[in-house]
Amino acid sequence: MTKGKWRITLWAIVDQQSNIWEIDNLPNRLTLFRVVLIPIIVGFLYLIKFTVIPEEILKYGILASFFFFIASVTDFFDGYIARKRNIETIIGSFLDPIADKFLVVSSLIMLLSLDRIYDWVVIILVVRELYMTSLRLLASNQNLSVPVNHLGKWKTATQMFGIPFLMIGGVWGNIPFNLLGKVFIIISALLSVISATIYTLGLLKTVQQKRKLKKVK
Repeated sequence: MTKGKWRITLWAIVDQQSNIWEIDNLPNRLTLFRVVLIPIIVGFLYLIKFTVIPEEILKYGILASFFFFIASVTDFFDGYIARKRNIETIIGSFLDPIADKFLVVSSLIMLLSLDRIYDWVVIILVVRELYMTSLRLLASNQNLSVPVNHLGKWKTATQMFGIPFLMIGGVWGNIPFNLLGKVFIIISALLSVISATIYTLGLLKTVQQKRKLKKVK
């Protein structure tokens, strides 16, 4: 390698390392915006507890649902932009999944307090998130590669329909939002169990293959 090419490669490595620690970029801004929306969503749901006027309850539910939808959209776009522009940062890899879990878990807890969701569904979804986070951390620390499970994406999709529907609640415009929300969230809970099981089996298979390779060596 010539001296000029060596310098270019060195600067590319230095530039890449500096970008890893970048904070102010569009994906991170969208993630932070999602975090800001969480107390707003919780606030509107909390207001429902202090009113008995049906119109007010519906209004607060619609507003909470609207901001939850906006937060979900930012979740899609921050990941899309990060992949499209090849922007991978330490703060982004940490903050993005944390923001998602804060958004979903806080919404589920508020819906449970409003008696709009089954307690066993909340337990399944919350415990599953904790379990999967631990498994992914283990896989990452041990450099284990596990095939992508597309059921996890379907779980997220049904969850992102179920939660805002439950926030609206009741029947509005002849649409049974509460019933639809319960159907979607139960499907999400079932998919979460199946996808977590598949991921666990895949991780165990990867560990077994790695152990066999070590024995051969």
